[in-house]
Amino acid sequence: MTAEPARSAARMRASDADREAVVEQLREAAAEGRIDMDELDTRLGQALSAKTYAELAPLTEDLVPIEVATGEPLVLKGGIHGATRSGVWKVPPVMRAQGGIGGVRIDFTRAECRLREIALEVRGEMGGVKIVIPEGWTAHTDSLDQGLGGLKDKTTEERTPGAPLLRLTGSCGMGGVVVRHPNFRERRKLRAIES
Repeated sequence: MTAEPARSAARMRASDADREAVVEQLREAAAEGRIDMDELDTRLGQALSAKTYAELAPLTEDLVPIEVATGEPLVLKGGIHGATRSGVWKVPPVMRAQGGIGGVRIDFTRAECRLREIALEVRGEMGGVKIVIPEGWTAHTDSLDQGLGGLKDKTTEERTPGAPLLRLTGSCGMGGVVVRHPNFRERRKLRAIES
């Protein structure tokens, strides 16, 4: 049942901005020496003539830098008063969120992330975990134990080329887990910050 929306998202028409984002990523990869000039020319031609997301995605999927987790993962503990990670921050490849009583809120909308995939282990506990991801990011929740609180996944399966995949594991606990894109008020606030 989920295969059809994913298939239709891949067939969606790419915009000029989508093509330009891929072109920029290809140029950065060439500057870093990850592809040579001949390969850059070939991929640039394919990017500029691409009509759909399905044609753009393969051009950069082998170029996203793989960041290796060093040391301990980022751990957010809700405790009694709750914990929030929002604003501008660098996303590590591995994270853990423990809801505690106060809950945890993780907002990725202004975060700096050059990862292809983020592993986030959640423990909803009593307070639950709320996660906000930008439009174009996707969340994989199949490995998540629903617990008593359950999961509310309000995200779309339409992944922008080069955008991260948030892979959720763990348990929703009693407080539950919510994954969504920014709401109207949050989008308006983001536009105000960016202008």
